[in-house]
Amino acid sequence: MAVIGSGYITAIYLFDAAEEIDLSAVPRLLSAQPSPARLSPKPATPAYVQYQEPPLVVDGDLPEQPGFDGFRTRFKIYSYGIVSVALTRPFSGGWDALVEAGWRLIEGERLADRAQTACQQLARRLDPVMSRPRTAFTLSEDYIVFALTRLEPPLAADDLLQQHGNDIARLLRGERAPLSPQERDEALRHRISYLADDLVIPTWNAALVVDTEAGAQAAIEIFEFANSQLLEFRYYDALLDSELTRIYDDLQRHRPLWRLGRHHIRAANQLHALFVDVSELTDRTENALKMVGDVYAARLYAMTAARLGLGAWKQNVADKLKTLDDIYRFSVEQTQIVRGHLLEATIIAILVLELILFLMGIMK
Repeated sequence: MAVIGSGYITAIYLFDAAEEIDLSAVPRLLSAQPSPARLSPKPATPAYVQYQEPPLVVDGDLPEQPGFDGFRTRFKIYSYGIVSVALTRPFSGGWDALVEAGWRLIEGERLADRAQTACQQLARRLDPVMSRPRTAFTLSEDYIVFALTRLEPPLAADDLLQQHGNDIARLLRGERAPLSPQERDEALRHRISYLADDLVIPTWNAALVVDTEAGAQAAIEIFEFANSQLLEFRYYDALLDSELTRIYDDLQRHRPLWRLGRHHIRAANQLHALFVDVSELTDRTENALKMVGDVYAARLYAMTAARLGLGAWKQNVADKLKTLDDIYRFSVEQTQIVRGHLLEATIIAILVLELILFLMGIMK
């Protein structure tokens, strides 16, 4: 049976901190100089596998933030308003100890609260370069990665699953007790390997990576990016929900005919502006990372996105944008109808006035 010679546990906490962050202005606000994040995929790939606008990485604790019980702190700042706090601690030893450490992380809230506090402290420093900063971090995501960089003795991926599949399944599910065979198979079903001795198993809240240090870091980069997208689309979904509710209530109010046309014009303009803003933001989020030349990275990202349910959130946003567009078209049509009614009423009023004047002998 293999033991873990070296590895580490990384807990990633992501927060929706603002609408946008001007990354070019961030360095002048921080004492520790940030560096652009870089995706280093596992196989050799062309240079166009890269971020469109790389997020900024800040290593180390903030001066006013104490350590996290042996965890090394790393911040990542995305241009679309997400701030990620990654806490990493080395690990070596037996599988039972790893399962216990994972259970404590998944079930505990103390570390998440401290990560949020650290993120709020960083956000206060970044406030001058934030667009629409959040007053409270109501939206957040967390993800735990168990990276094993050396097994003793070394094992191929299939042998590792055969010998320690039950331990891995418990680890990823955050359970101390043994799982049923059905749940074990479900937990291990979605996995990917590039070489015979590496392995990645992503789930909706945690992942196992068995790889070299460089390979593990590349996988973590993809997990973090996918979670940042999930958080953004959750924000768009909540924003569209609140706006659609407001719009429905507003359009159902009864107004005089002479005010109705102006109201629909204003509503149409607001709808069009919101549609353009959200469409632009979603396009930028989806195109933030290009993986055209790397099949392995694209497969790992697609598998992770599927486990996170990212496609469903994207579809929700797309459906609500379509509804928004339909309401916009309805408002435009209603505006034209109201204008037509007002024009008809004006013509009729002129004809009636001319007839009255004619009968009174004023007009001949």
